Amino acid sequence: MDNLFIQFSCSTTVTLTTVVVLFLSTIVLLKIYCKRRDGSSSSRNTATSPPISIPLGTLGWPFIGETIEFITCAYSDRPESFMDKRRRVYGKVFKSHVFGSPTIVSTDAEVSRVVLQSDSKNFIPSYRRSLTELMGKSSILLINGNLQRRVHGLIGSFFKSSHIKAQITLDMQKYVQESMALWRDDQLIYIQDETKNIAFHVLVKALISLDPGREMQSLKQDFQQFIAGLMSLPINIPGTQLYRSLQAS
Repeated sequence: MDNLFIQFSCSTTVTLTTVVVLFLSTIVLLKIYCKRRDGSSSSRNTATSPPISIPLGTLGWPFIGETIEFITCAYSDRPESFMDKRRRVYGKVFKSHVFGSPTIVSTDAEVSRVVLQSDSKNFIPSYRRSLTELMGKSSILLINGNLQRRVHGLIGSFFKSSHIKAQITLDMQKYVQESMALWRDDQLIYIQDETKNIAFHVLVKALISLDPGREMQSLKQDFQQFIAGLMSLPINIPGTQLYRSLQAS
């Protein structure tokens, strides 16, 4: 069976940064592979496998598939429109072709749950080249088995620390108050942008003890440049988004 990917999607209206965050936390590309039996088998014991039914959909243009439309929608005011358009035509699970790979997109919660809760006998994690280059080979996204569980445990223990919890609570209250103090009665407030800004300050303070200022602002700009590369074409040459993101990392 050819390599095939499954991609999960959310249907809520979100900004590009939120799409990227969801991509890192909930949107997973999984490569389907067929497990072959060890050893040879005689024709007498070999059963004919039933044909695999591929969901409806379109693979788009040769090589690039529907990647351009996918990225265009991601940078628009309605990033979920790529999924919504195809879900209305083909259903909650459909085929596509993005970032150089045939892809099955699942927007069905039950299908996604079955895939995510299955073991490595049926599905294994796999990610796009642009993401793996940016995150690095030692990223928690790319490690498996005991090492992944150990890293998860270390991160969980860090954030479960009573001292860290207390510090994060105080910092969050401080940054919320500072942010609200700048609001004016005649000003349009974008809560999502304010929330992302506060969350960034809180996490940076917790992880590297850096207070708001010029250095944090510079770090934030590099972080935004880095995040933009997660949704870019996997082409690493000067002038491309992936190249700029790698320079910022």
